[in-house]
Amino acid sequence: MNPVNMFLAGWAISACLMLILWEAQRRRGNAAIVDIAWAVLTGLLGISFVCMASGNDSRRILVIVMASGWSLRLGLYLFSRLLQAGEDNRYRQVRQKWSQKYFFWFFQVQALWAVMFAAPMFASATNPNTLGWLDGLGCFLWIVAIGGESIADHQLTSFKANTSNKGRVCQNGLWRYSRHPNYFFEWIHWWAYLCLAFGSPLWWIACGGVVLMLIFLTKITGIPTVEAQAVRSYGEVYREYQKTTSGFFPWPPTTRRL
Repeated sequence: MNPVNMFLAGWAISACLMLILWEAQRRRGNAAIVDIAWAVLTGLLGISFVCMASGNDSRRILVIVMASGWSLRLGLYLFSRLLQAGEDNRYRQVRQKWSQKYFFWFFQVQALWAVMFAAPMFASATNPNTLGWLDGLGCFLWIVAIGGESIADHQLTSFKANTSNKGRVCQNGLWRYSRHPNYFFEWIHWWAYLCLAFGSPLWWIACGGVVLMLIFLTKITGIPTVEAQAVRSYGEVYREYQKTTSGFFPWPPTTRRL
């Protein structure tokens, strides 16, 4: 199948699924399902795209393992968070200001993004060359990314579960060196597909995935919305954390604003 037609078909399926989920959240009043849906849908699209790629078979299998492992871990974590904490405060805030029309388009944008971030997985699987050291580097980065993100999520969950930490900001473990270590390692994850894509005529798609994820995490849906909610929730405590701790890249704490 032509890649353009494949991406369009994936987008159409994603849009239909997000329409159903939008209706579900409209009835239940919980928009957090969109995060779980994006993680699972991106992984499923990526696996489907890889199955239609014509690159090296060993690399295709490797990408399927990486895509499914990432999607399963993130989806399960978000699902467990939804069960424990309910709808994210960010969505509650939006619900107070905007109508369901906003959520409809937000869900549809997630459908488009699922295709956009499944595309780098496809690009990696079109690489016809035999496995080499760059593939080994990609596997290493994937392990570091999934491991680092899992550790960061566990540290934050454990911190919040301790009732004595109510009103405090987590600065334990990785959170001492970055205000968003989970986002940092999520970004590292997309470098793995770029390493595997070198040698493919579509390597630039994987490069675009790295750039776009950095922009999304630091400028659009990630850090800006999370930090705005954190300031509302913790006030001066979080502002002090912002002054002493790197916003994205892990770095030793300092007394000056980064």
